[in-house]
Order: sequence, then C-alpha cells, then structure tokens
Amino acid sequence: MQLENRVAIITGGGHGIGRAYCLRFAEEGARVVVADIDQPAAERVAGEIRALGREALALRTDVADEESTQAMAHHTVDRFGRVDALITNAAVFATIPINRGYIEDIAVEEFDRVLAVNVKGVFLQCRAVLPYMKQQRYGKIINISSSTVFSGSPGRVHYTASKGAVIAITRTLAREVGQYNICVNAIAPGSTLSEENPTDDILRMRSAVVGGRALKRVQEPADLVGTAVFLASADSDFITGQTILVDGGGDMH
Repeated sequence: MQLENRVAIITGGGHGIGRAYCLRFAEEGARVVVADIDQPAAERVAGEIRALGREALALRTDVADEESTQAMAHHTVDRFGRVDALITNAAVFATIPINRGYIEDIAVEEFDRVLAVNVKGVFLQCRAVLPYMKQQRYGKIINISSSTVFSGSPGRVHYTASKGAVIAITRTLAREVGQYNICVNAIAPGSTLSEENPTDDILRMRSAVVGGRALKRVQEPADLVGTAVFLASADSDFITGQTILVDGGGDMH
C-alpha cells in the first residue's frame, strides 16, 4: 500500500505496459485514472481496477491534443480532488505500430506523427497537471523513455529520437519545478513483450535481445511496475531528474 490514497494518471493505460502500471498502482492503494485514446480499452482496465475494490476513472485522451490533455487533468481533479502522479506512458510504438526500418524507409509524415505523440504529447501532459501539482506543492511525474536511446539500435530512428527528447524534457523540467517539491524522473524500458497478442515474428524479435542482457530472459510488463511504484512513492521524494534503465542489464550507464 505504498500509494494509498494517492491519485495517479496513467496515459496509454488501456493496453500492454500501461495496463500493468494501472493494475499495480491500484493494488498499491492509488486511485487510478486510466487515460487512453482507446476509450473501450480504458473502460475495461478501469473495470478491472474496480473489481479489485479500488477507485478508477476511464478517460478518452489524445495526448497530442492540448484540449484533451487539459480536460484529462481537469476531470481528474474534479473527481478525486488532486493529482499526485502522472505516468506519460502513451506513445506510438506497440499498440499503434510504426515502421521499424532504416531512415530511408521512414515517411516524413510518420516521423512527424511519432514526435507529435511521443514528444509533444509528453510536453502537453506535463503542462496539464503541473498547475495542480504546484498548487498542492507536491507531485511525481514519471516519463517513459527507452533503452534504445543508450544502445543506439539501428532502425526506428524517429522512435529513438523521440525517446531521447523525453530524457531531455525530464531533466529540464526537474530543474524548473523542484522548488514546488515536484519530482520528475524517467524510466527507460528495454525491449518488452508488451503486445497483447504477439505474432511469431514479435516473439522472435523480443527473444533475440536476450543474449545481450545480464539477465537472460524476455522482459515483460511486470518487470517495469516496481520501478514506477517506487518513483511515485514517498521513498523517492529526494530523487529527481534521473533516468532509470529497466532492461535486465542490456545497457548500463
């Protein structure tokens, strides 16, 4: 019950890793806002949380749209009275597939779309909750980056660029809002089996990276939730501006 009575917004909470964050935060006592562009998926996860005897609110949210992110923050505070934590998990990657090819294969339109969601979306989400966190003089923002920023893996240059920008946002924002007792950190997951119905190709891709890890197994969503709970809890109240790699020791820094 590390998050008892805290209010957490988790974007992209209707699927994959986002769903895992939502369920674990609820188990730790948080009241959870499941924000996802896929409204039915958000409602399903909110239902799972209520079945655990916890409170949840499902909101359709397009993180690339300012009006939508502002409404997300407003409805959260209107329902629960505050917002203690935000996980900016929503991204174009697994649930909304992208081109995994090299730079010559990536359309400019897709590049723009990835950055609109993965970078501008983080900017808009943070900006939406910060007035409430500043007013209560407390908050935890947990941005989701990627281990590809550290490994420089070939392919998906637009995705890697977007996740590098997330780390830059994290560090700058931590400096800007520390005076309000708001912590801003990032998690950089490794290649994670986050797909709900993985194909044989996906399974082979996720298994291919195991040999480069210190811990020799496929990473699953459950491997990430403990770090998120820690960063949202009082145990991390003096940690900010940091990026924590959670990838089984594939990359170390």
